[in-house]
Amino acid sequence: MRGPVAPPQVPLSASRAEAFTDLVQDSVERLERRWPQLTEIDFLVLDVPPTIGGDATDEEWSTGTVPLGGTISASEGRPARVVIYRRPVEIRTKGRDERAALVHEVVVEQVAELLGLSPESVDPRYGEE
Repeated sequence: MRGPVAPPQVPLSASRAEAFTDLVQDSVERLERRWPQLTEIDFLVLDVPPTIGGDATDEEWSTGTVPLGGTISASEGRPARVVIYRRPVEIRTKGRDERAALVHEVVVEQVAELLGLSPESVDPRYGEE
């Protein structure tokens, strides 16, 4: 008889995508203590960024590098959004701790862009991890 390797409540049972989403949520929760207005922003995880010619603007890809995150300003009836791209972040990191640090860095950078602040203003520990 074959069954799951671990029960559902054990972290082993979480998919990579679920584990990544948890890292984003942890980062957002850290920032919400300092910036309660973040509860009004939607935080999304997408596997990869849109390609040029798709939904992306030329500006997003002007550096020739794959973006790790992006922002979408609030519009009529829709809250502002911060998007983190899972696969580009995963490819640039080796382990969970490194991934968590990069996720937090990207979240801070995108929140700073939305709020019109520097990343260091959003999180004084930005760049230390």
